[in-house]
Amino acid sequence: VVIGVNEALENRGTLYNSLLLFGPDGELLNHHRKLMPTFTEKLLYGFGDGAGLKSVATPYGLISASICWEHWMPHVRQALHNKGEHLHLALWPSMQERHLLASRHYAFEGRCFVAALGQMQDTADFPPHLDLPEHWQKNGPYPVLRGGSSFIGADGELLQSPVFDQETIIYADFDANALLEERMTLDVSGHYQRPDIFTFAVNETRK
Repeated sequence: VVIGVNEALENRGTLYNSLLLFGPDGELLNHHRKLMPTFTEKLLYGFGDGAGLKSVATPYGLISASICWEHWMPHVRQALHNKGEHLHLALWPSMQERHLLASRHYAFEGRCFVAALGQMQDTADFPPHLDLPEHWQKNGPYPVLRGGSSFIGADGELLQSPVFDQETIIYADFDANALLEERMTLDVSGHYQRPDIFTFAVNETRK
């Protein structure tokens, strides 16, 4: 299970946009804080750290995850690719076209499977004490976040097309051999990384 949370530290006012990844026995395998709050998120959230930039061993292979615009941060992608991820969980508010494009690029670049995950939220889900924008009030209940979750193969092609505007469970089969086949042609953590030219380091300590 992977879930996004608004993380509050005891006796502090700073919040973190975080994700928690649990294994089949309920053990917390990874706790990642989004490194860089996006745009207006800077009003609410602090800067995360590198402690969550890892892939974790599960019965289903090595799993990594990152949040929203982290998929446009090249160093974040490289840090996770270097961890040998088999399946990457890409958490988005909802799946706009550019979000799906970033997720497919992530799969192709990292030669890994990607679950691109979008949320569902309707205007009726907001607490009654919040004043909604006027155009929301006029149009009545309608979706603000439309879902759009999908599965992507290690070649960047869709295994399951995005599903919008319905709460459902989607499935896809992953062929582990496909990872090896794709990495024979492009391995950004191997022969394509060129360590004789480029140096890459990550501070993975919890701040």
